[in-house]
Amino acid sequence: MKKIVIVGGGAGGLELATQLGRKLGRSKKAKITLVDRNHSHLWKPLLHEVATGSLDEGVDALSYLAHARNHHFQFQLGSVMDIDREGKTITLAALHDEKGELLVPARRLAYDTLVMALGSASNDFNTPGVKEHCIFLDNPHQARRFHQEMLNLFLKYSSSLGVNGKVNIAIVGGGATGVELSAELHNAVKQLHSYGYKGLTSEALNVTLVEAGERILPALPPRISAAAQSELTTLGVRVLTNTLVTSAQADGLNTKDGEFIQADLMVWAAGIKAPDFMKEIGGLQTNRINQLVTEPTLQTTRDPDIYAIGDCASCARPEGGFVPPRAQAAHQMAACALHNILAQMKGKTLKNYVYKDHGSLVSLSKFSTVGSLMGNLMRGSMMVEGRMARLVYLSLYRMHQIALHGYFKTGLMMLVGSINRVIRPRLKLH
Repeated sequence: MKKIVIVGGGAGGLELATQLGRKLGRSKKAKITLVDRNHSHLWKPLLHEVATGSLDEGVDALSYLAHARNHHFQFQLGSVMDIDREGKTITLAALHDEKGELLVPARRLAYDTLVMALGSASNDFNTPGVKEHCIFLDNPHQARRFHQEMLNLFLKYSSSLGVNGKVNIAIVGGGATGVELSAELHNAVKQLHSYGYKGLTSEALNVTLVEAGERILPALPPRISAAAQSELTTLGVRVLTNTLVTSAQADGLNTKDGEFIQADLMVWAAGIKAPDFMKEIGGLQTNRINQLVTEPTLQTTRDPDIYAIGDCASCARPEGGFVPPRAQAAHQMAACALHNILAQMKGKTLKNYVYKDHGSLVSLSKFSTVGSLMGNLMRGSMMVEGRMARLVYLSLYRMHQIALHGYFKTGLMMLVGSINRVIRPRLKLH
Protein backbone atom coordinates (compact mmCIF):
# COMPACT_ATOMS: atom_id res chain seq x y z
CA MET A 1 0.00 0.00 0.00
CA LYS A 2 1.34 3.44 -0.94
CA LYS A 3 2.50 5.52 2.02
CA ILE A 4 1.83 9.28 1.92
CA VAL A 5 3.23 11.36 4.78
CA ILE A 6 2.26 15.01 5.31
CA VAL A 7 4.36 17.07 7.73
CA GLY A 8 2.49 20.04 9.17
CA GLY A 9 -1.20 20.31 10.03
CA GLY A 10 -1.79 23.94 9.08
CA ALA A 11 -4.36 25.19 6.57
CA GLY A 12 -2.78 23.42 3.57
CA GLY A 13 -1.48 20.25 5.25
CA LEU A 14 -4.70 19.42 7.12
CA GLU A 15 -6.91 20.08 4.09
CA LEU A 16 -4.67 17.84 1.96
CA ALA A 17 -4.66 15.02 4.55
CA THR A 18 -8.47 15.26 4.81
CA GLN A 19 -8.99 15.07 1.02
CA LEU A 20 -6.47 12.23 0.58
CA GLY A 21 -8.15 10.36 3.41
CA ARG A 22 -11.51 10.65 1.69
CA LYS A 23 -10.17 9.65 -1.73
CA LEU A 24 -7.53 7.03 -0.88
CA GLY A 25 -7.65 6.22 2.84
CA ARG A 26 -11.31 5.23 2.91
CA SER A 27 -10.83 2.68 0.11
CA LYS A 28 -7.45 1.46 1.53
CA LYS A 29 -5.61 2.54 -1.64
CA ALA A 30 -3.02 4.40 0.43
CA LYS A 31 -1.95 4.91 4.03
CA ILE A 32 -2.00 8.61 4.83
CA THR A 33 -0.18 9.94 7.90
CA LEU A 34 -0.25 13.53 9.16
CA VAL A 35 2.58 14.66 11.46
CA ASP A 36 2.35 17.75 13.68
CA ARG A 37 3.99 18.89 16.92
CA ASN A 38 0.64 20.03 18.37
CA HIS A 39 -2.41 18.03 19.41
CA SER A 40 -4.87 20.42 17.78
CA HIS A 41 -5.28 22.72 14.78
CA LEU A 42 -6.30 26.36 14.80
CA TRP A 43 -6.53 28.46 11.64
CA LYS A 44 -3.47 30.71 11.84
CA PRO A 45 -5.25 33.98 10.80
CA LEU A 46 -7.26 33.64 14.04
CA LEU A 47 -4.25 33.70 16.37
CA HIS A 48 -4.49 37.44 17.03
CA GLU A 49 -8.04 36.85 18.34
CA VAL A 50 -6.77 34.09 20.66
CA ALA A 51 -4.06 36.49 21.86
CA THR A 52 -6.58 39.13 22.93
CA GLY A 53 -9.15 36.63 24.19
CA SER A 54 -11.90 37.49 21.71
CA LEU A 55 -11.69 33.87 20.47
CA ASP A 56 -11.66 30.84 22.78
CA GLU A 57 -9.38 28.29 21.13
CA GLY A 58 -10.92 25.57 23.32
CA VAL A 59 -14.09 25.99 21.27
CA ASP A 60 -12.59 26.59 17.80
CA ALA A 61 -9.53 24.27 17.88
CA LEU A 62 -9.78 20.94 16.06
CA SER A 63 -8.32 17.71 17.49
CA TYR A 64 -6.01 16.03 14.97
CA LEU A 65 -6.62 12.54 16.40
CA ALA A 66 -10.42 12.82 16.23
CA HIS A 67 -10.35 14.41 12.77
CA ALA A 68 -7.97 11.70 11.50
CA ARG A 69 -10.27 8.93 12.72
CA ASN A 70 -13.28 10.55 11.05
CA HIS A 71 -11.49 11.08 7.72
CA HIS A 72 -9.52 7.85 7.24
CA PHE A 73 -5.97 8.97 7.90
CA GLN A 74 -3.53 8.55 10.78
CA PHE A 75 -2.00 11.18 13.04
CA GLN A 76 1.45 11.15 14.63
CA LEU A 77 2.47 13.69 17.25
CA GLY A 78 6.05 14.79 16.70
CA SER A 79 8.61 17.13 15.16
CA VAL A 80 10.63 16.28 12.07
CA MET A 81 14.41 16.17 12.57
CA ASP A 82 15.64 14.90 9.23
CA ILE A 83 14.72 13.41 5.86
CA ASP A 84 16.52 10.34 4.48
CA ARG A 85 15.75 10.57 0.77
CA GLU A 86 17.59 7.36 -0.16
CA GLY A 87 15.85 5.27 2.49
CA LYS A 88 12.60 7.23 2.00
CA THR A 89 12.08 7.85 5.71
CA ILE A 90 11.70 10.86 7.98
CA THR A 91 12.99 10.96 11.56
CA LEU A 92 10.75 12.30 14.30
CA ALA A 93 12.29 13.69 17.49
CA ALA A 94 11.69 12.02 20.84
CA LEU A 95 8.74 13.30 22.88
CA HIS A 96 9.21 14.38 26.51
CA ASP A 97 6.77 15.59 29.15
CA GLU A 98 7.08 18.88 31.05
CA LYS A 99 9.42 17.24 33.59
CA GLY A 100 11.74 16.07 30.82
CA GLU A 101 10.79 12.40 31.11
CA LEU A 102 10.78 10.40 27.88
CA LEU A 103 7.30 9.63 26.52
CA VAL A 104 8.09 8.36 23.01
CA PRO A 105 11.62 7.70 21.69
CA ALA A 106 12.82 9.09 18.34
CA ARG A 107 11.26 7.12 15.52
CA ARG A 108 11.24 6.79 11.74
CA LEU A 109 8.33 6.96 9.34
CA ALA A 110 8.55 5.45 5.86
CA TYR A 111 7.03 7.26 2.88
CA ASP A 112 6.53 6.87 -0.86
CA THR A 113 5.32 10.46 -1.21
CA LEU A 114 6.24 13.17 1.29
CA VAL A 115 4.53 16.56 1.55
CA MET A 116 6.21 19.31 3.58
CA ALA A 117 3.57 21.76 4.81
CA LEU A 118 5.30 23.17 7.87
CA GLY A 119 4.16 26.75 7.51
CA SER A 120 6.35 29.63 8.68
CA ALA A 121 7.67 31.37 11.77
CA SER A 122 8.34 35.03 12.48
CA ASN A 123 11.65 36.36 11.18
CA ASP A 124 13.45 38.48 13.75
CA PHE A 125 16.26 39.26 11.25
CA ASN A 126 18.72 38.57 14.13
CA THR A 127 17.71 41.87 15.76
CA PRO A 128 19.35 42.01 19.24
CA GLY A 129 17.01 41.41 22.17
CA VAL A 130 13.96 40.37 20.15
CA LYS A 131 14.00 36.67 21.12
CA GLU A 132 14.39 37.57 24.79
CA HIS A 133 11.88 40.40 25.13
CA CYS A 134 9.26 40.11 22.35
CA ILE A 135 6.40 37.66 21.91
CA PHE A 136 5.85 36.05 18.50
CA LEU A 137 2.40 34.98 17.31
CA ASP A 138 3.23 31.83 15.33
CA ASN A 139 1.22 29.26 17.28
CA PRO A 140 -1.53 28.94 19.92
CA HIS A 141 1.01 28.51 22.75
CA GLN A 142 2.53 31.94 22.00
CA ALA A 143 -0.94 33.48 21.60
CA ARG A 144 -1.91 32.11 25.03
CA ARG A 145 1.26 33.58 26.53
CA PHE A 146 0.41 37.01 25.10
CA HIS A 147 -3.15 36.70 26.41
CA GLN A 148 -1.99 35.92 29.94
CA GLU A 149 0.58 38.72 30.00
CA MET A 150 -2.00 41.15 28.57
CA LEU A 151 -4.54 40.26 31.29
CA ASN A 152 -1.87 40.59 33.99
CA LEU A 153 -0.86 44.00 32.64
CA PHE A 154 -4.46 45.26 32.49
CA LEU A 155 -5.20 43.90 35.98
CA LYS A 156 -2.11 45.64 37.37
CA TYR A 157 -3.15 48.93 35.75
CA SER A 158 -6.76 48.60 36.92
CA SER A 159 -5.83 47.81 40.54
CA SER A 160 -3.47 50.77 40.80
CA LEU A 161 -5.92 53.02 38.92
CA GLY A 162 -3.36 54.29 36.49
CA VAL A 163 -0.67 55.47 38.89
CA ASN A 164 1.88 53.96 36.51
CA GLY A 165 0.69 56.03 33.58
CA LYS A 166 -0.62 54.21 30.52
CA VAL A 167 -0.56 50.59 29.36
CA ASN A 168 2.05 50.61 26.61
CA ILE A 169 1.97 47.88 23.97
CA ALA A 170 4.26 47.93 20.92
CA ILE A 171 3.73 45.80 17.81
CA VAL A 172 6.50 45.48 15.24
CA GLY A 173 5.29 44.68 11.73
CA GLY A 174 2.56 46.43 9.76
CA GLY A 175 1.29 43.34 7.97
CA ALA A 176 -2.12 41.75 8.53
CA THR A 177 -1.22 40.27 11.94
CA GLY A 178 0.13 43.55 13.35
CA VAL A 179 -2.74 45.65 12.00
CA GLU A 180 -5.46 43.25 13.17
CA LEU A 181 -3.89 42.82 16.62
CA SER A 182 -3.70 46.63 17.07
CA ALA A 183 -7.44 46.95 16.51
CA GLU A 184 -8.30 43.82 18.50
CA LEU A 185 -6.51 45.22 21.57
CA HIS A 186 -8.85 48.23 21.62
CA ASN A 187 -11.83 45.88 21.41
CA ALA A 188 -10.39 43.85 24.33
CA VAL A 189 -10.02 46.97 26.49
CA LYS A 190 -13.59 47.97 25.72
CA GLN A 191 -14.87 44.53 26.79
CA LEU A 192 -12.68 44.32 29.92
CA HIS A 193 -13.92 47.75 31.03
CA SER A 194 -17.48 46.44 30.84
CA TYR A 195 -16.45 43.44 32.98
CA GLY A 196 -15.29 45.71 35.80
CA TYR A 197 -11.65 46.57 35.07
CA LYS A 198 -11.75 50.03 36.69
CA GLY A 199 -10.12 52.89 34.87
CA LEU A 200 -9.25 50.71 31.88
CA THR A 201 -10.42 52.63 28.81
CA SER A 202 -9.13 53.27 25.29
CA GLU A 203 -7.46 56.41 26.65
CA ALA A 204 -5.47 54.25 29.08
CA LEU A 205 -4.18 52.03 26.24
CA ASN A 206 -1.21 53.23 24.22
CA VAL A 207 -0.65 50.96 21.20
CA THR A 208 2.26 51.71 18.85
CA LEU A 209 2.45 49.91 15.49
CA VAL A 210 5.93 50.02 13.98
CA GLU A 211 6.57 49.35 10.27
CA ALA A 212 9.97 49.55 8.57
CA GLY A 213 8.45 50.16 5.12
CA GLU A 214 6.74 53.21 3.68
CA ARG A 215 3.24 52.07 4.62
CA ILE A 216 1.38 49.42 6.57
CA LEU A 217 -0.12 46.45 4.68
CA PRO A 218 2.50 46.70 1.89
CA ALA A 219 1.03 43.66 0.10
CA LEU A 220 -2.25 45.52 -0.50
CA PRO A 221 -3.04 48.45 -2.80
CA PRO A 222 -2.06 51.88 -1.36
CA ARG A 223 -5.65 53.11 -0.99
CA ILE A 224 -6.54 50.10 1.21
CA SER A 225 -3.40 50.61 3.26
CA ALA A 226 -4.38 54.28 3.72
CA ALA A 227 -7.93 53.33 4.73
CA ALA A 228 -6.65 50.87 7.33
CA GLN A 229 -4.19 53.42 8.74
CA SER A 230 -6.97 55.99 8.99
CA GLU A 231 -9.15 53.52 10.92
CA LEU A 232 -6.30 52.66 13.31
CA THR A 233 -5.49 56.32 13.93
CA THR A 234 -9.15 56.99 14.70
CA LEU A 235 -9.04 54.17 17.28
CA GLY A 236 -6.02 55.81 18.89
CA VAL A 237 -3.24 53.56 17.56
CA ARG A 238 0.05 55.37 16.94
CA VAL A 239 1.29 54.20 13.52
CA LEU A 240 5.00 54.69 12.76
CA THR A 241 6.16 53.95 9.19
CA ASN A 242 9.72 54.13 7.82
CA THR A 243 10.82 53.12 11.31
CA LEU A 244 13.43 50.38 11.66
CA VAL A 245 13.80 48.66 15.04
CA THR A 246 17.49 48.09 15.83
CA SER A 247 17.13 46.35 19.20
CA ALA A 248 14.68 45.37 21.92
CA GLN A 249 15.11 45.59 25.68
CA ALA A 250 12.94 44.75 28.69
CA ASP A 251 11.11 48.08 28.71
CA GLY A 252 10.90 48.96 25.01
CA LEU A 253 12.33 49.22 21.51
CA ASN A 254 15.21 51.22 20.05
CA THR A 255 14.87 52.55 16.50
CA LYS A 256 17.40 53.49 13.85
CA ASP A 257 16.41 57.16 14.21
CA GLY A 258 17.38 57.11 17.88
CA GLU A 259 13.84 57.07 19.25
CA PHE A 260 13.01 54.84 22.22
CA ILE A 261 9.51 53.36 22.18
CA GLN A 262 8.48 52.52 25.73
CA ALA A 263 6.50 49.27 26.03
CA ASP A 264 5.29 46.96 28.80
CA LEU A 265 4.43 44.28 26.25
CA MET A 266 6.02 43.79 22.81
CA VAL A 267 4.95 41.67 19.84
CA TRP A 268 7.17 40.88 16.85
CA ALA A 269 5.16 40.26 13.67
CA ALA A 270 7.62 41.51 11.02
CA GLY A 271 8.46 39.12 8.21
CA ILE A 272 8.40 35.33 7.96
CA LYS A 273 10.79 32.47 7.38
CA ALA A 274 10.51 28.70 7.31
CA PRO A 275 11.80 26.98 10.49
CA ASP A 276 15.61 27.08 10.83
CA PHE A 277 16.03 23.28 10.79
CA MET A 278 14.64 23.29 7.22
CA LYS A 279 17.87 24.80 5.85
CA GLU A 280 18.95 22.27 3.20
CA ILE A 281 17.11 19.48 5.03
CA GLY A 282 17.72 16.13 3.35
CA GLY A 283 19.94 17.85 0.78
CA LEU A 284 16.93 19.65 -0.71
CA GLN A 285 17.27 23.11 -2.27
CA THR A 286 16.24 25.96 0.05
CA ASN A 287 16.30 29.76 -0.25
CA ARG A 288 17.65 32.38 2.16
CA ILE A 289 14.57 32.14 4.42
CA ASN A 290 14.74 28.31 4.52
CA GLN A 291 11.79 27.70 2.18
CA LEU A 292 11.96 24.60 -0.02
CA VAL A 293 12.35 25.59 -3.67
CA THR A 294 9.74 23.87 -5.85
CA GLU A 295 8.97 23.20 -9.48
CA PRO A 296 5.68 24.65 -10.81
CA THR A 297 4.11 21.24 -9.99
CA LEU A 298 4.96 21.86 -6.29
CA GLN A 299 7.49 19.01 -6.33
CA THR A 300 10.83 19.98 -4.79
CA THR A 301 13.58 20.67 -7.35
CA ARG A 302 15.77 17.75 -6.25
CA ASP A 303 13.18 15.07 -5.50
CA PRO A 304 9.91 14.48 -7.43
CA ASP A 305 8.53 12.38 -4.54
CA ILE A 306 8.73 15.29 -2.09
CA TYR A 307 6.23 18.15 -2.39
CA ALA A 308 6.17 21.47 -0.54
CA ILE A 309 3.04 23.59 -0.02
CA GLY A 310 2.08 26.68 1.96
CA ASP A 311 4.43 29.14 3.62
CA CYS A 312 7.40 26.73 3.64
CA ALA A 313 7.38 26.51 -0.19
CA SER A 314 9.17 28.88 -2.54
CA CYS A 315 7.17 28.66 -5.76
CA ALA A 316 7.99 31.08 -8.59
CA ARG A 317 5.15 32.73 -10.51
CA PRO A 318 5.28 32.85 -14.34
CA GLU A 319 4.80 36.63 -14.34
CA GLY A 320 7.66 37.08 -11.88
CA GLY A 321 7.98 37.05 -8.13
CA PHE A 322 6.86 34.26 -5.82
CA VAL A 323 3.60 32.94 -4.42
CA PRO A 324 2.87 35.03 -1.27
CA PRO A 325 2.60 33.36 2.16
CA ARG A 326 -1.17 33.56 2.56
CA ALA A 327 -3.87 31.18 3.76
CA GLN A 328 -5.57 31.32 0.34
CA ALA A 329 -2.31 30.21 -1.33
CA ALA A 330 -1.99 27.24 1.07
CA HIS A 331 -5.62 26.30 0.32
CA GLN A 332 -5.00 26.42 -3.45
CA MET A 333 -1.68 24.56 -3.18
CA ALA A 334 -3.35 21.75 -1.23
CA ALA A 335 -5.86 21.28 -4.08
CA CYS A 336 -3.07 21.26 -6.69
CA ALA A 337 -0.91 18.83 -4.66
CA LEU A 338 -3.94 16.53 -4.28
CA HIS A 339 -4.43 16.50 -8.06
CA ASN A 340 -0.74 15.88 -8.73
CA ILE A 341 -0.30 13.11 -6.15
CA LEU A 342 -3.29 11.26 -7.63
CA ALA A 343 -1.96 11.86 -11.16
CA GLN A 344 1.52 10.66 -10.17
CA MET A 345 0.05 7.43 -8.77
CA LYS A 346 -1.73 6.79 -12.08
CA GLY A 347 1.24 7.78 -14.23
CA LYS A 348 -0.63 10.77 -15.67
CA THR A 349 0.65 14.27 -16.46
CA LEU A 350 0.97 16.65 -13.52
CA LYS A 351 -0.37 20.21 -13.68
CA ASN A 352 1.42 23.41 -12.77
CA TYR A 353 0.20 25.45 -9.83
CA VAL A 354 -1.00 28.93 -10.75
CA TYR A 355 -1.70 31.31 -7.89
CA LYS A 356 -5.12 32.97 -8.13
CA ASP A 357 -5.33 36.15 -6.09
CA HIS A 358 -8.87 36.42 -4.74
CA GLY A 359 -7.99 39.59 -2.92
CA SER A 360 -7.06 40.35 0.65
CA LEU A 361 -9.07 41.43 3.64
CA VAL A 362 -7.95 42.83 6.98
CA SER A 363 -10.27 42.78 9.97
CA LEU A 364 -10.04 45.73 12.34
CA SER A 365 -11.95 43.80 15.01
CA LYS A 366 -15.54 44.95 15.61
CA PHE A 367 -14.75 48.38 14.22
CA SER A 368 -14.29 47.79 10.50
CA THR A 369 -12.95 45.52 7.80
CA VAL A 370 -11.20 46.72 4.68
CA GLY A 371 -9.74 44.94 1.69
CA SER A 372 -9.64 44.23 -1.99
CA LEU A 373 -11.55 41.45 -3.68
CA MET A 374 -10.94 39.39 -6.82
CA GLY A 375 -7.60 40.93 -7.59
CA ASN A 376 -7.14 38.57 -10.54
CA LEU A 377 -10.56 39.09 -12.10
CA MET A 378 -10.67 42.83 -12.45
CA ARG A 379 -8.43 45.59 -13.59
CA GLY A 380 -6.99 46.67 -10.30
CA SER A 381 -9.33 45.44 -7.62
CA MET A 382 -12.64 46.20 -5.98
CA MET A 383 -12.26 47.89 -2.65
CA VAL A 384 -14.70 46.75 0.00
CA GLU A 385 -15.17 47.85 3.57
CA GLY A 386 -17.64 47.70 6.41
CA ARG A 387 -20.29 45.01 6.85
CA MET A 388 -19.85 43.43 3.40
CA ALA A 389 -16.10 43.10 3.88
CA ARG A 390 -16.66 41.61 7.34
CA LEU A 391 -18.91 38.92 5.84
CA VAL A 392 -16.38 38.09 3.13
CA TYR A 393 -13.58 37.98 5.74
CA LEU A 394 -15.56 35.45 7.79
CA SER A 395 -16.39 33.44 4.66
CA LEU A 396 -12.67 32.73 4.11
CA TYR A 397 -12.66 30.83 7.42
CA ARG A 398 -15.92 29.10 6.50
CA MET A 399 -14.33 27.87 3.24
CA HIS A 400 -11.52 26.34 5.30
CA GLN A 401 -14.05 24.65 7.59
CA ILE A 402 -16.04 23.33 4.62
CA ALA A 403 -12.86 21.81 3.13
CA LEU A 404 -12.33 19.98 6.44
CA HIS A 405 -15.86 19.11 7.57
CA GLY A 406 -18.25 19.49 4.63
CA TYR A 407 -21.25 21.81 4.40
CA PHE A 408 -23.58 20.13 6.92
CA LYS A 409 -21.12 19.97 9.82
CA THR A 410 -19.87 23.50 9.10
CA GLY A 411 -23.49 24.70 9.28
CA LEU A 412 -23.86 23.06 12.69
CA MET A 413 -20.61 24.69 13.86
CA MET A 414 -21.92 28.10 12.77
CA LEU A 415 -25.11 27.44 14.79
CA VAL A 416 -23.07 26.47 17.89
CA GLY A 417 -20.98 29.63 17.39
CA SER A 418 -24.14 31.75 17.37
CA ILE A 419 -25.35 30.11 20.60
CA ASN A 420 -21.95 30.60 22.27
CA ARG A 421 -22.05 34.29 21.48
CA VAL A 422 -25.20 34.51 23.60
CA ILE A 423 -24.23 32.26 26.56
CA ARG A 424 -20.45 32.81 26.83
CA PRO A 425 -18.53 35.98 27.80
CA ARG A 426 -17.49 38.10 24.83
CA LEU A 427 -13.88 37.88 26.01
CA LYS A 428 -11.94 34.95 27.43
CA LEU A 429 -11.12 36.14 30.96
CA HIS A 430 -8.81 33.36 32.16
